[in-house]
Amino acid sequence: MQYLISVIHDQASLATPEEHAAIDVFNDRLQTEGHWVFVGGLAFPDTATVIDNRGGEALVTDGPFVESKEYLAGFWVIEAPDLDVALKLAAEGSKACNRKVEVRPFQ
Repeated sequence: MQYLISVIHDQASLATPEEHAAIDVFNDRLQTEGHWVFVGGLAFPDTATVIDNRGGEALVTDGPFVESKEYLAGFWVIEAPDLDVALKLAAEGSKACNRKVEVRPFQ
C-alpha cells in the first residue's frame, strides 16, 4: 500500500545543512529498504497559484489556498505493507527533517 507523508513546517526558513544531511540518509534508507516511491520539496507558499474553475470561468489567485502559519513544505510517497510500518517510517522522517509530518494512505 502507498502512503503520503506530508512535511508540515511553520517557519519562514529552509532546512539547515544538518537537516538536509539527515533527510538524505533517510531517503537512502527508504530506497535501500524498498519503500521509496517519490519525494519532493516545495517552494514557499507565497509562490503558489490557486485556480478555481468550478464556475465556468477559471479564477486565478496568487498565493496559498489557505492563509496559515503552517504549510506543506514537502512530502514522501512511500510503499509500506501496512499502516504500522508507514507510521514508523513517518516518525523517522519527522526526526530526520525536524518537522511535523502527517501520514495518509492512498485510496
